[in-house]
This record gives sequence, C-alpha cells and structure tokens, in this order.
Amino acid sequence: MVLLEFLAGAPLAAALCALVLGLLVGSFLNVVVYRLPVMLRRDWQAEAREVLELPAEPEGAPFNLARPGSRCPHCQRAVRPWENVPVLSYLLLRGRCKGCQATISLRYPLVELACGLLSAWVIWHLGVTWQGGAFLLLTWVLLAASLIDADHQLLPDVIVLPLLWLGLIANQFGLFTNLGDAVWGAVAGYLSLWLVFQLFRLVTGKEGMGYGDFKLLALLGAWGGWQILPLTILLSSLVGAILGVITLRLRRAETSTPLPFGPYLAVAGWIALLWGDQITGLYLNFAGFR
Repeated sequence: MVLLEFLAGAPLAAALCALVLGLLVGSFLNVVVYRLPVMLRRDWQAEAREVLELPAEPEGAPFNLARPGSRCPHCQRAVRPWENVPVLSYLLLRGRCKGCQATISLRYPLVELACGLLSAWVIWHLGVTWQGGAFLLLTWVLLAASLIDADHQLLPDVIVLPLLWLGLIANQFGLFTNLGDAVWGAVAGYLSLWLVFQLFRLVTGKEGMGYGDFKLLALLGAWGGWQILPLTILLSSLVGAILGVITLRLRRAETSTPLPFGPYLAVAGWIALLWGDQITGLYLNFAGFR
C-alpha cells in the first residue's frame, strides 16, 4: 500500500514501473500468442474424436502456457532465464540462439517493447488507480487477441468473453461509464457488426467477417459504453481499408484474400476509450457544430 501511495504521487516513477511490468507481460504474451491457438486446436481435435466415437490419441508431453519451458524451435535448446530478459536478452544475443545461432524472430522483442510502452502510457494517462489497472489488463488482452487474429484469423472466446464480462463488472462501479451504457454498448456492439455480416451475406452470398469480430466490438462497448462505438467502427474501417490495400499490394494477393479485422477494431477501440471525447470534440469544432 505504501508503494502504491508513493507511485500515485509520482507519475514518472509509476510510468517507469508500468514500463518494466509491461515488458515482462509482453514476454508472456509471446507465449500466449504462440501456444493458445495450438492448445485450442488440440482441444477441438479431441472433442471431434469423441463426437465421432474415435479412439483418443495417446497423451503426449504436457503442453500449456507454463509447460514445457521456452526452447529454441530449431535446436530445442532450453532458454536460460538470463537469456529470456525482455528486449535486453535479444540485444545481447544479437538476435540469435546461443546454441545453434539460428535467427530469433524480431517480433518477440517488438511485442515486449510495444507492451511496455503502451503500459507506461496507460499509467501516465490514467494514473495508479483502479481505472488505470483495469485499462492495463484490457490493453494486454487486446494486444494478445490482435496478434492471434493476425496469425490465425481467430479471436478466442477464452480471452474475449471473460474480458467482456469484466468490462460490465468494472462499469458496475462506474470506472469508465455507467452500467446501463455498458450493457447497451455490448448489445449494440455485437448487433451492429452482426447486421452488417447478415446484409453482406445476403447481397454477396459470402461471409465478410467472423463472429469473433462481433464479440470483440461487444467487449469494447461493454468497457466504454455505446458512445464509443461510432468512432470505433469509423476508425477501424478507415485504417483497415488503407492498411488492407497496402497489405494486399505487398503480398500481391487477390482482393478476395481474407484479412483479419480484429486488430483494427482493437486499436480503434483502445484509442476511442482513451481519447474518444477529445477526437469527437475536435471533429465537431472543425465541422462548425460547436
């Protein structure tokens, strides 16, 4: 409690602590992003075999978020604790495995650094408060969900739905909005994209997005209320359209190639939660409505 009281009165120290915490959490998120889809796929396969009344596959070595320990994917050498320090170990190892000298993906330190910087900004902006702590958790989960969606076009219920409920619980105490606006935000967030999905399928006969996107927007509505939804949808659609075209051009892919929408929703919702009122106010002033 004494430490929290000190940090509450020292914004710079609080932001630095959040930076360090975010770097550590970012290292764990790298594990979650890689292992959680594999764990879910194995669970789905086991359930399918049970439904089809096929014999269960023999149990192998434990595979979860804690076990096995981190290893080089090339030589299977165990990563020592001092070789797993966020960002710093990557720099000291010069981006290569100490055992086989295979290249370590640059994505790992970038995720750690992004998580650290975002965490520092959240605490600098919201302070050492219940609101700041809740928003830290939201930031970490949105980052993990965005990366999983970018890799697999999957937004796992196991991380999206608990955070949706947590947003409603947080707003029972008015952390970001009142409970009524949060409930209607969740409802409107889900139904708005669901209606777009149904209309697109009716017109084209194709599915334009996944159900995970509906749930993610419902999550954001549960945290920020229905008021943030128009800005979230507008920003995500605008950024998604621009970056989507750039991505397709770089990949030289067809325009029909599916692209994940979850990361754009997550970024837009995160921005809308922090600066939605300011952005809306600037627009209204620019448009002459104020």
